[in-house]
Amino acid sequence: MSVPFARLVFLFTAAFFAAFFIWPIFQILKGGFIDANGDLTFAYLAALMVDPIYLAGLRNSFLLACAATTLALLLALPLAVVSDRYLFPGKNLLGSLVLVPMILPPFVGAIGIKQIFGQYGAFNAILHHLGWLGPDATIDWFAAHQFWGVAVVEALSLYPIIYLNAVAALANIDPAMEEAAQNLGCTGLRRFWKITLPLIRPGLFAGGTIVFIWAFTELGTPLIFDYDRVTSVQIYHGLKDIGANPFPFALVAVMLACSVGIYAVSKGLFGRSSHAMVAKATHAGGARKLPPGRRWLPTLLFAGVTFIAVLPHLGVILVAFAEEWYRTVLPRAYSLENFALALGHDLTVPAIANSLRFASLSTVVDLVLGVAIAYVVVRSKVAGRQVLDFLAMLPLAVPGLVLAFGYLAMSQDGKLFSFLNPTRNPTMLLIIAYSVRRLPYVVRAAAAGFEQTSETLEEAAQNLGATPLKAVFRITLPLITANLIAGALLAFAFAMLEVSDSLILAQKQAFYPITKAIMELFQLLGDGTFIASALGVWAMVFLGITIAGLSLFLGKKLGAIFRV
Repeated sequence: MSVPFARLVFLFTAAFFAAFFIWPIFQILKGGFIDANGDLTFAYLAALMVDPIYLAGLRNSFLLACAATTLALLLALPLAVVSDRYLFPGKNLLGSLVLVPMILPPFVGAIGIKQIFGQYGAFNAILHHLGWLGPDATIDWFAAHQFWGVAVVEALSLYPIIYLNAVAALANIDPAMEEAAQNLGCTGLRRFWKITLPLIRPGLFAGGTIVFIWAFTELGTPLIFDYDRVTSVQIYHGLKDIGANPFPFALVAVMLACSVGIYAVSKGLFGRSSHAMVAKATHAGGARKLPPGRRWLPTLLFAGVTFIAVLPHLGVILVAFAEEWYRTVLPRAYSLENFALALGHDLTVPAIANSLRFASLSTVVDLVLGVAIAYVVVRSKVAGRQVLDFLAMLPLAVPGLVLAFGYLAMSQDGKLFSFLNPTRNPTMLLIIAYSVRRLPYVVRAAAAGFEQTSETLEEAAQNLGATPLKAVFRITLPLITANLIAGALLAFAFAMLEVSDSLILAQKQAFYPITKAIMELFQLLGDGTFIASALGVWAMVFLGITIAGLSLFLGKKLGAIFRV
């Protein structure tokens, strides 16, 4: 490819990341480690580390991430192994349904869970009917155990990320290794622990890292559960005093250090080995049929886990259709009025239009930047292209909460980017935030397409007189259309339902995206919860269609997009 073009892409991308990735992070570090006199200080960090409230928040956030990741792994790994090893009734359908939890942000699912397991919810009503709970007795299950409520909701929403990585890793195992172990007497669970698990560990760690960082920095779900003893919520509440209080900056810096550290460990330990699988041996194995008496066991396993995982979604759907749901197993009456209100409420109509506009523009930015970056990284020999690849992937390691806080800090009055201040109009910052956060998905999808497409096709076009750029547009891009559509769909869908950036940067009702509108509706008295759930169902339908399209385009390769 053209060296000047590659250098131009490198310089433009470097400038973009310097302005909207490095600079906001620098503003965070400056706020947490530079005092009023402009001198370096660790006093804020030291004070934070001895403050029992902030320490408890950090400890709870870390434990919450550990719990959510462990629960997600316990759900995902057995399903992935069963799916890879056996044929069973309904396998294709159930394999698709595993992705259902991804069609709803965790905090929206928390609304449904609270309704089912709340003080006057469906679960207590079942216990009353069975006589296991006194007529006037009530238990608010997750109010008494907020930590586990948040952990369970996040695990149920995020376990498909580990499942997709595990399935992809299992599919890449050389079966000759397992067959050799079996011939030497290593069978059953021993073979799994000694041979299979070490081989798929890079995939598990890749998916687990994403889940851990996501759960560690999740903001919406703890807010719904009123669980404010976590760092993300403490940062959110500190925004009101962002100009005078250095402790939120120090908290964000600690969260950033933890997330980047986890990302670095993942890349350092497993970054190379995740792509170093040997070629598969030819054999007659693969997924096999089970005896008639056991062939339905995998079906029951998949169906059981899927049912548990979609409980939050079922709760949201029932709340959306309900006229009233109080002390009964199911709502007493159903109506479509909530859906009509959701599409006609003063909050929701502008929110839907805003999300469509923000997500569309950010996806265009991601496509242009993502394709250019991927092409330079895969096709060119320009010096520094690996740095470009590292920069493009780094947003996976930096939580949305951290970046959103950085954007807010760098756009305060008197700062270089004060013209982007979200208190006046957050449109540009939201588009930039969505673009930076989702760019890795487009880069990874486009890079996979370029790697699978022979460079000789472009060389042939150039030999016939086409310029390098024309050869790319006329030859290569049409061949990788499926990859680009998949990456763009994923970037668009997750931008539509982005939580942290939306909650922090959208500070005026006229600019609320969908997720901010759902949060505001949930906090309204009266029918706010019902309208919020109805809007959540509309979001579920949209993202469900997107995930279905992604699975059609990528199949088992979908898991490769969710890797650090």
